[in-house]
Amino acid sequence: MTKIILDWNEYKRTAIEAAKEGAVLIRNEGGALPLVKGSNIAVFGRMQSNYYKSGTGSGGMVNVDHVVDIFEALSEDPDIEIDEKIRDIYVEWEKDNPVDPGVGWGQERWSQDEMILNKEDVRGAASRCDTAVIIIARTAGEDRDNLAEKGSYYLTDGEEDMLSKVCGAFKKTVVLLNVGNIIDMSFIGKYSPSSVMYVWQAGMIGGTAAAELLTGKTAPSGSLTDTIAYNLSDHPSDDNFGNKDIDRDIYAEDIFVGYRYFSTFAPEKVMYPFGYGLSYTTFDIKTKSFEADGTNIRTRVIVTNTGDKEGKKTVMLFASAPKGKVSKSSMVLTDFKKTSNLLPGQSEELLLEARAEDYCSFDDDGRAGSGNAWILEKGVYTFLAGENVRDNSEAGSITLEEDILVERLASAVRPVTAFDRLTSDGSYEPVPLKDDENLKNRMQYVPEEIPQTGDKGIKLSDVRDGRYTMDEFIAQLEDEDLALIIRGEGMSSPRVTAGTASAFAGISKELTAMGIPSVCCDDGPSGMRLDSGKKAFALPNGTCLASSFNESLITKLFTYFAMEMRTNNVDNILGPGMNIHRHPLNGRNFEYFSEDPLVTGRIACAQLKGLHKHGVTATIKHFCCNNRETRRRFMDSVVSEKALREIYLKGFEIAVKKGGAKSIMSVYNRINGNYGSSYYDLHTTVLRRQWGFTGIVMTDWWAFIEEVKGEQFGAPITDHSLLARAQCDLFMVCAGTERKDLDAADTYANLKAGREDLITRAELQRNARNILTFAMNTPAMERLMGISPEIESIACPFVEEEADISADKYYTADVDPDIEIDSDTAKGEDIVFGITCEKTGIYTMEIEASSELDPVAQLPLTVFITGIPFNVITFNGTGGQDVIKTGEIGFLSKFAVIRIHPGKRGLKVKSIKLRFKEAIPAKH
Repeated sequence: MTKIILDWNEYKRTAIEAAKEGAVLIRNEGGALPLVKGSNIAVFGRMQSNYYKSGTGSGGMVNVDHVVDIFEALSEDPDIEIDEKIRDIYVEWEKDNPVDPGVGWGQERWSQDEMILNKEDVRGAASRCDTAVIIIARTAGEDRDNLAEKGSYYLTDGEEDMLSKVCGAFKKTVVLLNVGNIIDMSFIGKYSPSSVMYVWQAGMIGGTAAAELLTGKTAPSGSLTDTIAYNLSDHPSDDNFGNKDIDRDIYAEDIFVGYRYFSTFAPEKVMYPFGYGLSYTTFDIKTKSFEADGTNIRTRVIVTNTGDKEGKKTVMLFASAPKGKVSKSSMVLTDFKKTSNLLPGQSEELLLEARAEDYCSFDDDGRAGSGNAWILEKGVYTFLAGENVRDNSEAGSITLEEDILVERLASAVRPVTAFDRLTSDGSYEPVPLKDDENLKNRMQYVPEEIPQTGDKGIKLSDVRDGRYTMDEFIAQLEDEDLALIIRGEGMSSPRVTAGTASAFAGISKELTAMGIPSVCCDDGPSGMRLDSGKKAFALPNGTCLASSFNESLITKLFTYFAMEMRTNNVDNILGPGMNIHRHPLNGRNFEYFSEDPLVTGRIACAQLKGLHKHGVTATIKHFCCNNRETRRRFMDSVVSEKALREIYLKGFEIAVKKGGAKSIMSVYNRINGNYGSSYYDLHTTVLRRQWGFTGIVMTDWWAFIEEVKGEQFGAPITDHSLLARAQCDLFMVCAGTERKDLDAADTYANLKAGREDLITRAELQRNARNILTFAMNTPAMERLMGISPEIESIACPFVEEEADISADKYYTADVDPDIEIDSDTAKGEDIVFGITCEKTGIYTMEIEASSELDPVAQLPLTVFITGIPFNVITFNGTGGQDVIKTGEIGFLSKFAVIRIHPGKRGLKVKSIKLRFKEAIPAKH
């Protein structure tokens, strides 16, 4: 039996290196950075001690033991001195002005109120210190888009006041942006800070990474994965983003997203181009050779460190295509490579490549004469190498005498809503609309029905070991099993690790009896979300990792993450997020990588490679066009087939074909009028038939399947036949997955009624094959078979509390009289337990507690349900008397993990009761 050794010190160090390499230095005037040894610095900004480790929602809900903030990390550095007077002012102010995180899902504040500085305090600090470090922080996330408002995309008045006073008093000022996404950068022109660096939301070690960059222990080497324009309105999608009035975003900019638009039409509107990023040193990039073998390009460049400090540099290769019949942008990224750490005067040779698939164009109406196809039109193709989309030089060119057909494809995913799209000459043209329905021919691509045999005693392990075929195993599945296996159970299913997102595959008594494992999937992508309260490692966010452009480092980091997943029996992490940064206000841009699909696909491949080394995997998401959060369940992304294939699907295609992706999550939104969960052309025509994908597809949690009627929750999520027909294999998630729960969805009834227009037995067997093949090759299967590798943790920071945080006790709400209290809340310990609800709805939580403290003491208890702060029940000191307080909480699913967190020590919880109050009204 193999052994896996997880060295947490190396894990942490790798995360720090990734965070540092992802930081992007935007400006560095007058040698302000790095800080010289012995520098005296003053740190400004109330978020210096309140670091945002990630954005909000499922992508950032990682319980950690400690987040290293920027002030903490700087204060531990022996090479600098921090001004204590300014620090003390902030500490005193925060006593009466604590951070307000917001309570409830999607209710977080984008930023926190800034302390108004006294001019004399700032001047005094400037007389004592060499440099001022200013921290500005932002968050956003799931169900929480940014807004074009102060405190979100724009700075607050308090932040502007801080910049004005500090930059006016200090000779050297450094602005650190602890953000998940690009923000308005006009403050640079207003206040002229010496240095500005995006340090992003870099996980629980983000403060350490920022401090090491500031003090020059490492030079920044990150590059922007997005274009920073002078104005928000300069972005081509701005007029068609977040249209709440009609719940429809028209992608009129078509393929001209980010640098594709700016390089073609508006280079003068660019403040900092795609790929931009400074270092503490300088580099020279020269082309050594350029070779062409047909349409395959190989160019070698020499990168030389011409400065006086060591550092790394990313080099990019772009293709510029000739004008033709098919619309094209002026530049397309085809490859990128990053050097190793170069000493002053040292050089390194990099090989950059381009293949036809990297720079061809999609013709979605056959205007070039090759039908619906990827093509290279005749003419001169110029290839440019350099550090970003603006600063580059010609490496070589090729001339095609005739058009080349790269790949012809059946038309799919076309819009049904007419609109005009932008073309390469700046004019607009009508978009090609859907003219055929591939769904009507679906049965010709479905394998023949397998005759049912009943139980023959074949276990799934027999198939894995080659004793029986998968067909022989599937033949044993009865119709009830076929209808249930397409359900996931959750959240917080007791079948798998406590507090995780879902169990699937072995989710009924009959299915588990056949040796099908219960596979565990958990929210990501910035680490594991364990709603039991168990601690996990919080990773740098997606934008930070992508900005490193260091694929091998990302693979190394995710190899450690894979080991951590195995220690928690998590088989499948729900991430990475792969949606395109279409607009800066998308709240989940922190999870996603870039405005560019090649970067998106390649960074996802790097993560998958690391995870696959230890047998776990990732669910790449959201497939596709989840490019805004506001009313995401009701919105329709209306986009041409050309833009879908070149921009919004391309990253997923790379992850499938080159990264070996095994699991994909669909979207809440509609794409061209079709809900993503039940979109046949997306999941079968494109994903499986055209790309060759053989894994599983799951819905997002409680996703709508069919048209919403009156915006009522509940009705649209039971049409499981439609998602199974589309080959979206799993509905996530259901409260009931046993045979008694068959009527909770329509699959079994439709199958028995012979509704072959909706679903057939052969299709359900096909879905079962997808699920079973996946499950058979997971660590869950190894655990079931007793062949899991031994896992040894070295220097794990969470070991001491592991015994106290599992929700191994489940109670039935409104039935069990009392919740057993094993934790000592008076010492600050959390109470964690599982709940099974026979009736979902609003419950009254009754808590009996006492405290020896004085009645003026405020003792809050925060009640978390599946990791979300749902209510705060506040006690006062009781003088030793027992006091009962109540509060309302809600359960939307059958299972939940509840964590009750005491905000302060001194309150002893003695009993907890849950009583049903009322059903939740069926309304939006």
